[in-house]
Order: sequence, then C-alpha cells, then structure tokens
Amino acid sequence: MTAMNLEQARFNMVEQQIRPWNVVDQDVLDLLYTVRREEFVPPTWRALAFADIEIPLRDNAEPGESMMAPKIEARILQALAIRKAERVLEVGTGSGHMCALLAAHAQHVHSVEISPELKTFGEANLARAGITNASVELGDASHGCARHAPYDIIVLTGSTPVLPKEFLDQLKTGGRLFAVVGDLPIMEGRLFTRVSDSDYKSIGLFETCLAPLKNAPQPTRFEF
Repeated sequence: MTAMNLEQARFNMVEQQIRPWNVVDQDVLDLLYTVRREEFVPPTWRALAFADIEIPLRDNAEPGESMMAPKIEARILQALAIRKAERVLEVGTGSGHMCALLAAHAQHVHSVEISPELKTFGEANLARAGITNASVELGDASHGCARHAPYDIIVLTGSTPVLPKEFLDQLKTGGRLFAVVGDLPIMEGRLFTRVSDSDYKSIGLFETCLAPLKNAPQPTRFEF
C-alpha cells in the first residue's frame, strides 16, 4: 500500500467507521492519525489495518488474541476521558496499539499480558513507536494487578462474564474502568466510576461481542 493510499485508508476509517459510531471528541479523532495503527498490525494483515474487523495477532491465534476493532478502541478512549496526570492499568497488551493510545493521554500505563509471545510482540511495537511512558509485564491480571494500585483508569481488552470486585477496589476515588461484561450472545461495554470508598456507578455504553480474558471468572451457576 502506497503512503497516499495508507493515509486515505486512515481517513476513511475515521470518517466512515468511527465518527458514525458517536465518537465526537476531537482529541480522540486526532490521536487516531498520530498513533499509526498499521505499525502495530502483524505484517500479513497490514493491508487490513484500518478495516472494521478484529485482526488476529499471530498465526493460529487463540480466541481473544486479536486487536479490537478501531471504533471500539475510539469509544473506549472517549468514555474514559484520560488526563495527563492519570495512571492506567491495561489488562491484555496484545499488539500494544490500545496501550499506545492510552499512553498518549496518560502519565503512565501499566500493561499486563498473559502470553509471553504477545508480550514480546506488544513491547516491540511500543518501543518502535517511541512510547516511553508504558511498561509491559508478563502475568495474569484477570482479577486486577494490586502491585501498582490504586489506578485512575483500568481497561480490560477482553470481556469478563462478571466483573471481579478486585478491579473496583484497585480504582482511586474518581477513577474509571472500562470492561465488556457478559456472556454470548449478550455483552455490553460498560463504564464504571468509583464515586467514594464504598460507592460506584455504572453506565452502559454499547453492545458488542468480545472474546473473554483468559481465566476470566465465571458466574455462579446453579444446577437443579
């Protein structure tokens, strides 16, 4: 793809996918031009970097090992309204693209990836993009990551049938958390805000389907 075609594809992504999905924050729209999505996509998928699809992160990718569609990433950023002094926990580094978008608005992003191969892939992409205020750790953060808590922002890049309380406990007062909650066929992107030591509010943002995080907790199921 030539440089001109690349920029046309980026423009089309913003104007045809993202604006129509109620993303109106100009800072978010501008960021999609400066953080170059194609640099985070596996080489074999580069021609589809701006398509409205979840791109696999490697050959024989397991469920959930894919980049979120561009419009989902943009809606998450708009909902979180990250400020420069805020610290972020990202659960699931993947390609590093969402991490790079978060880092552009945050003080620091602590990203935790359960797959050693994807940790290496995401870290390399972030380094090549010159992202210096993000760190990637290998581990299971399906119940949060207490080591760097409390956080201003928490983002889960895979779904969870139920949201573990540990995540809410690791938020600062005033902190926000985005998660896709539920089971197929009904999942919802939700924004949780900690309003006091013991009180939270939650709003539904959009319906979507997203593969679950590895080791995501399952709801209690009763058998009769």
